[in-house]
Amino acid sequence: MPKNFTLSVLVLIPLAACSLVPKGYDPADPAAFAPMPHTYEGIRDGRGRFREISCAVVEARKEQEPHYESCDQALRNLGDEPVASGLAVSLGRAERALVAAFVPGIGWECFENWMKYNNEFGNPGFDLGYESLIFSIDGLSGSAHNGDQIRTQIIEKSSEFQPHSLVIIGYSKGINDALEAIVQYPEIHPYIAAVVSVAGAVGGSPLAQDIDENDLGLMKHIPDAACSDGDGKAVEALLPAARDIWMAEHQLPPEIPYYTLITLPEPEEVSNILHPSYRRLAKIDPRNDGQLIVSDQLLPDSTVLGYLNADHWAVAVPIAEEHPFIAGVFVDQNTFPRKSLAEAVLRYIEEDLRVTPETDLN
Repeated sequence: MPKNFTLSVLVLIPLAACSLVPKGYDPADPAAFAPMPHTYEGIRDGRGRFREISCAVVEARKEQEPHYESCDQALRNLGDEPVASGLAVSLGRAERALVAAFVPGIGWECFENWMKYNNEFGNPGFDLGYESLIFSIDGLSGSAHNGDQIRTQIIEKSSEFQPHSLVIIGYSKGINDALEAIVQYPEIHPYIAAVVSVAGAVGGSPLAQDIDENDLGLMKHIPDAACSDGDGKAVEALLPAARDIWMAEHQLPPEIPYYTLITLPEPEEVSNILHPSYRRLAKIDPRNDGQLIVSDQLLPDSTVLGYLNADHWAVAVPIAEEHPFIAGVFVDQNTFPRKSLAEAVLRYIEEDLRVTPETDLN
């Protein structure tokens, strides 16, 4: 196998031609382009309180956080955030036994071993009462297939979950897989406390229109890859037209609360490997993370928690730790306080659900 094979596969996902940011677009000034997702009808703006919680958590955990950044570095302020509440932030043991249930993105099982991934979402509350798990789903299958896998794993482990304890965190295509499970299998609803989209491909990505399923098959040749052939529908789950149809035909269960974290990096926070796709998406909208446009990341009827100053990979795909050369040259903006932000998400949701009684599953 050629030495540059892994790099070739890494370059596959952006799959975009080099081009300049269109004249007149200033990606550093997203407020100049309206509307922003937090202003959409039916959307709650939770940015003010989430910033308060994030700042408290990030500073309290700075000694344990492997990728410390201040909350002002990690969270972008577009100048129109709600005023801070001034309320105290609980940093003690969790009042509610929430489980951060992470649904990874496309190809995850293919490169998980190569990354030597050590669940950064594990113990996000630093043994403060929160738990975590990562759903095992096909890296190269469509959302319907993976949604079925999510449903199966929840039912198989149901005896381990308290009522309404799962906070399902869908990253990239993972949110589409999660929504499929939630819509198709109401029997899992009693276990779900909330659903969070993190850099979620809710509306798909224009980049998917230029990717073939056979291209994704190259991922099976990543060193230590353990991915299956899949059902040939992974790319379909990211096509904007397909996502528009799916969202129009399916109603998200209103009894489940939804939250959105959007990745909107400053240009200097975009890794070199994502520059081509960042520039290409900028022809449509400069407000993108190198893979997704900001507006395509929004979950309907959700609470927008914040705009993360991280590109699409930095928010959830740790490469720098095990592959410093690749990180230094290609994925050079890969550090982000992922662990602290995961705890902040759970603490926000715990506070938000405080008035919601836990009910019996029976």
